Amino acid sequence: MGLIYAYNYLVAKGVMPEKVGPSGFIALRVAGATPLFWLLYAFRWERVSRADLGRLWLCGLTGVTVNQLLFFNGLAITSPVHASIIMTINPVLVLLISAGLLGTAITGRKVAGIALGALGALTLLLQGAQTEEMTHASWQGDLMVLLNAASYGVYLVVVKPLMAKYRPLTVISWVFLFGGLMALPVGLPQAMAIDWASFDGEDCSAVAFVVLCTTFLVYLLNIYALGRVQPTVVSIYIYLQPLLVGTMVWLAARMGGADYMADMGWLQAGCAAVIATGVWLVSVPPRKRVAA
Repeated sequence: MGLIYAYNYLVAKGVMPEKVGPSGFIALRVAGATPLFWLLYAFRWERVSRADLGRLWLCGLTGVTVNQLLFFNGLAITSPVHASIIMTINPVLVLLISAGLLGTAITGRKVAGIALGALGALTLLLQGAQTEEMTHASWQGDLMVLLNAASYGVYLVVVKPLMAKYRPLTVISWVFLFGGLMALPVGLPQAMAIDWASFDGEDCSAVAFVVLCTTFLVYLLNIYALGRVQPTVVSIYIYLQPLLVGTMVWLAARMGGADYMADMGWLQAGCAAVIATGVWLVSVPPRKRVAA
């Protein structure tokens, strides 16, 4: 899921906003993925309690509508490197929300790991703000990505109780139904304005990747993972995004693709190492002591 999502930064950025408006892209995503989820759901039908519809609606609002609209509109006007770094703030928010709503334990090891990850991300954000004219980033785009991270953090926590009650496919089908119904009115004007005649094979492949892989497959994998581990564990892997996106940006530049190398340097590499250390601290379980 992390690899697909990291590649999405470059793929989606490559067609926005010239070919597809960011909100229009969200309309395509929900219009394409929601029927696929419900097609699978029809073969494994499971009744949902009326009492849970409100929580499912909230999941659709935070996990699909607000999350996707803010992220794609932010990515359209900022750097993929900046966007991937800002998303590392998400585990801090998830940990606090989980502790308040689910009673998730905050161990000293997790605090140290999250502190290191946040330190690396914030250092990069401050450096980027000082050199905005020389990079591809904008504070408006960075702010939208940050708000997206907060929305996704709420989603990860709110959806957890539903996973204990229903199958993953049931949950994600209803989440996308509610989220799509709220996102379509916002993105439909831009979607209707797309000039499909100007698309070449690469553009069509990019749209197909975002709809089928970044949306349909990633959400399935994510909801599957949430059924087996705590929301904080799922969100912690967002810390890997700067490392993955940075590698893909470098490869793209070497192969003659979009060049975002101005957003990378030794400072960014050092911060990425700090973030990776934070990932290790919160992800790897401590060794069990062997009784003498």
